[in-house]
Amino acid sequence: MPNVARLRWPEEESQIPARSKFRIVSPERDTTRVNERIRVREVRVIGADGEQLGVMPPEDAIAIAREGGLDLVEVAANSRPPVCRIMDYGKYKYEQKKKAASKTSHSASLKEVKLRPVTDQHDLNFKLNNALKFLMGGDKVKVTVMFRGREMVHTYRGREQLDEVLKQLGPIAKLESAPRMEGRFMSMILVADREAVAEAKRASEQGEEAGDAETEDAGTEEANTSNEASEQESAADESTEGQTARE
Repeated sequence: MPNVARLRWPEEESQIPARSKFRIVSPERDTTRVNERIRVREVRVIGADGEQLGVMPPEDAIAIAREGGLDLVEVAANSRPPVCRIMDYGKYKYEQKKKAASKTSHSASLKEVKLRPVTDQHDLNFKLNNALKFLMGGDKVKVTVMFRGREMVHTYRGREQLDEVLKQLGPIAKLESAPRMEGRFMSMILVADREAVAEAKRASEQGEEAGDAETEDAGTEEANTSNEASEQESAADESTEGQTARE
């Protein structure tokens, strides 16, 4: 009997599930062994405060951990015996995620500051403050001069603006990409000098501490002056009372 392909009715085709175009990714599995998942004969235990508790069966270590409301976590599986630490595992995982998120959020990004060939000094200072703030925060800064109409004849003015920006930012900024023309725009890219930024932050912190100390000294001096004035008034009152009594 010849092979005859089976025809499918439209109703049957509609019942066949469509293949998803999206790839299904399984969630990450936590491979850290905690508490009863630690299945070895002996473990070396480090206490919650960092003290060495010695080698013992994991059951005894789990009992010690639970007395303090903590967990027994395997931190060095390849050691002989494996090393475990008593800690709050939930809190530990939260802090690790927080650190990872912090590293991601502080990754450098490219900020842009736009100028014109005719930007006056007041506006230039405002733009420079923004650029300085970006550099101090670890970001790159793209400084762009925009030309309009006949301003394209005098592109040297844009170069002068960029040179002035680099000059006024001083040692904080380093040139990553030299000025170049792109159509009607002339731009350069600046990056922060890490050592200069760290030095500037230290100087700022020291200035704030000195300001707080001066404020405290001024308050103490004012209090002393007030006390001296009060004592002088009291002495004057006593002298007046004594003179009245003699009269």
